[in-house]
Amino acid sequence: MTQLILFNIFNGLVIGAFYALMALGLSLIINLTNVINFAHGGFLALGAYFAYTLDPYLGFWGALIVSPFLAAIVGLIVERVLIRPLYNRDPLYSLLLTFGLAYVLQDSVRFIWGAQGLPLKTPDILNSSLSPTLFFLTGYRVFMVALVAVAVAVLFYVLKKTRVGMRIRAGTLDLEMVSALGVDVRILRNLNFGLGIFFAGLAGVLAAGMLGLTPTIGEGLIMPSFVAVIVGGLGSLVGTLFGGLLIGVASGIVTVFYPSASEASIYVIMAIVLLFRPYGLFGEKGGTKL
Repeated sequence: MTQLILFNIFNGLVIGAFYALMALGLSLIINLTNVINFAHGGFLALGAYFAYTLDPYLGFWGALIVSPFLAAIVGLIVERVLIRPLYNRDPLYSLLLTFGLAYVLQDSVRFIWGAQGLPLKTPDILNSSLSPTLFFLTGYRVFMVALVAVAVAVLFYVLKKTRVGMRIRAGTLDLEMVSALGVDVRILRNLNFGLGIFFAGLAGVLAAGMLGLTPTIGEGLIMPSFVAVIVGGLGSLVGTLFGGLLIGVASGIVTVFYPSASEASIYVIMAIVLLFRPYGLFGEKGGTKL
C-alpha cells in the first residue's frame, strides 16, 4: 500500500510539473495581454510533433532544445498576425479567436502527421528504473521534474534580472506607463507571447516522451492548466507554479482511494479555493504581481 501511495504521489508530481509548465505560459500571456489563450494545448501538440520530426536528424536532445523555439516562432507569428489587431477590442474577440485557433492547430497536426498515435523515442539511459524497489522512479520521470525545475528557475531569473523581464513585470502593472516611458509595447507583447508558447512547446516534448503523440495531446492538459492559474492566483507566477503541483499531487493521492474521482478532485480544489480566496492562494486582491 505504501509503495502504491508513493507511486501515485510521484506520478502526480510529474503530471503537476506538466500542469505548472503549461500554466506558467498561460499566466505570462494573460498577465500582459489579457488574452485567454485556449490554443495553448494546440501549441503544446505542435512542439511535440516538431520534436518527432526533428528526432531522426538531431536526436532526442537536439529535438528537445530546438522544438520549443520552433513552437515559439509560430506563436510570435500568430500574435503578430491574428491577435495583435484585437488588443483594443472586447476581450471576447481574442477568446473566440484562440478557441477557434485550437481546432485549426489540432486539425493541422492531424493533416500533416496523421490521426494515429506516434511514439517519440527517448534515450535508453533515461528509460531504466533508478531503484529496484521504487520501480516507478525512472530516469525519464526524474529528468522531466528536474528540467521543469531548471526551466522555472531560468524564467524567474529572466523576469527578475533582465531588462526585458523587468519590462514584462512592469507591463503587467501598468502597460500605458511602460509605453509612455518609450518601450515599444507591441514588441514586448510579442516577445511575452512567444515566451509563453515556448513553455507550451517544452511541455509538449516532455509529455510526448512519456505519453506518445496524438493530435489531441494538449486537450487533457489545457483545462487543469487553467485551474492551476486560478488556484495559484491570477497574476502570481509563484502561485501558478504551486497551483500546478498542488492539483497534480492531490489528484495522484485521490487516485489511490477513489480512482474515478481523480479528475473531479482538481475542480473541487478550485471550488474550495475560490470559496475562501476568490483571488487565489497567492493572488492579491485588486492587483497583480509576478
